[in-house]
Amino acid sequence: MTIGILSIQGDFAAHAATLHTLGAPTLEVRTVADLRKSDALILPGGESTTQLQFLQEEGLFDAIRQFAAKGRPIFGTCAGAILLAARVKNPPQPSLALLDMTILRNGYGRQLASDVFFGPTTLKKDPLEMVFIRGPIIESLAPDITVLARLNGSPTLVQKNNLLAATFHPELTTDPTVHQHFLSLLSNHTATKRSRHL
Repeated sequence: MTIGILSIQGDFAAHAATLHTLGAPTLEVRTVADLRKSDALILPGGESTTQLQFLQEEGLFDAIRQFAAKGRPIFGTCAGAILLAARVKNPPQPSLALLDMTILRNGYGRQLASDVFFGPTTLKKDPLEMVFIRGPIIESLAPDITVLARLNGSPTLVQKNNLLAATFHPELTTDPTVHQHFLSLLSNHTATKRSRHL
């Protein structure tokens, strides 16, 4: 099972390093052909407008939407979470619109550089370490989206089925909890596919 990572800007190498410590092979995704070789996809941090333009120019925009429709896991962090949201503010921009939520770009201000916080999570007993770099804020969520972590009451890690979104950068910490959870989504998806073929 190969984890594709959109690799045009941002911290894609840090995601790969975390996944490698967990024994998961990765693939840098820059084309539709790369995406087709992937079993799951990470949309990393960076600049969401630049990433959006690249996705549209390379044909990846529609390909990623089809990828999600097949139940393949997708994990968006920071800018990646913005791309997954149905509604983007400050300023508005188009998106993949895969998660029914409203997200505010630069919600913590123009610069919240490498600030580290700890907040409650359902993924483990201890608080989850969260690194924010000009992080967005999730303003509203559809009722069918599950909140997995919060900071000061605001959702920071959310999930619906095969889609996972974080407003922070778990790849910039030494805690693999979030990536382990993402890998569990892939394992569940693979197990479901196998059961259908039995």
